[in-house]
Amino acid sequence: MKGIFSVLVENKDGVLSQISGLFARRGYNIDSLAVGETEQHDMSSMTIVSTGDQRTIDQIEKQLNKKLDIIKVRRLEENAAVIRETMLIRVAYNTTNRSSIIEICSVMGAKILSMTQKCLLIELTESPEQVDNFVEMMRVYGIQEIQKTGAIAMAKK
Repeated sequence: MKGIFSVLVENKDGVLSQISGLFARRGYNIDSLAVGETEQHDMSSMTIVSTGDQRTIDQIEKQLNKKLDIIKVRRLEENAAVIRETMLIRVAYNTTNRSSIIEICSVMGAKILSMTQKCLLIELTESPEQVDNFVEMMRVYGIQEIQKTGAIAMAKK
């Protein structure tokens, strides 16, 4: 089971360390973590994705709510939230397969940021599943490097 937590925290030193320490002490895994300042400079928003059984996900929520620097914790349901991840990927190409890669980028909504004689640097912002699908499609061409942001999420409301 996947737990997606939208956590509003005080924007001060050590908060991220406290939260990651909570996960480490309890043996919980963080699958994805993204942090950014909100419209109010004294607060930051975190999106934390973790996996576990129902009990584990419930425990994570309870433990997060106990932290003093945490203002609000919301658990997001996948079907009631918009979840996005950004990825940069460097893919090798040659004259034979370049047009195929460009076509896949066009269909998937990926943007080619840079092109050298041997590789393309591509950006994709999409659902984590679509990002993973894109990576699988690019494997046959020769992936040289990947960087991902981690998931960010917001309730549809």
